[in-house]
Amino acid sequence: MQKDGMQDAGAGEPALGSRAPHFIKRSRPLHVSWQVGVFVVGLAVVVAGVIMLPLPGPGWLVIFGGMAIWATEFVWAQLVLRWTKRKVTEAAQRALDPRVRRRNIILTVTGLVIAGTLVGIYLWKFGMVMPWKVGG
Repeated sequence: MQKDGMQDAGAGEPALGSRAPHFIKRSRPLHVSWQVGVFVVGLAVVVAGVIMLPLPGPGWLVIFGGMAIWATEFVWAQLVLRWTKRKVTEAAQRALDPRVRRRNIILTVTGLVIAGTLVGIYLWKFGMVMPWKVGG
């Protein structure tokens, strides 16, 4: 443990704990007010991201932005972001595995062949006539 209460970082990661300026950390009431402000701003960003999930917009990106805001002040958010970063890195490494890439290419080509065959059968049977009436 360091003297300001932050834990030592492992594997080259920054130490856990508050990143508030030193003059704010010196005063307990000011630091608590700072934490409440950071929590409220982070909550607003996370809620905006959740609202964007079903609507057009970068929902997940905004949610992770809110988590990053929380991570400037709260250890639990820092740990969640570290875990998320580790899982994303692992998924990226798995996606680069030649066997996984080969399987994904085979599945994509198979899906395209099936879709093309279905479109061809539809065009052969009905031509370019749409199944709904347009105009009047």
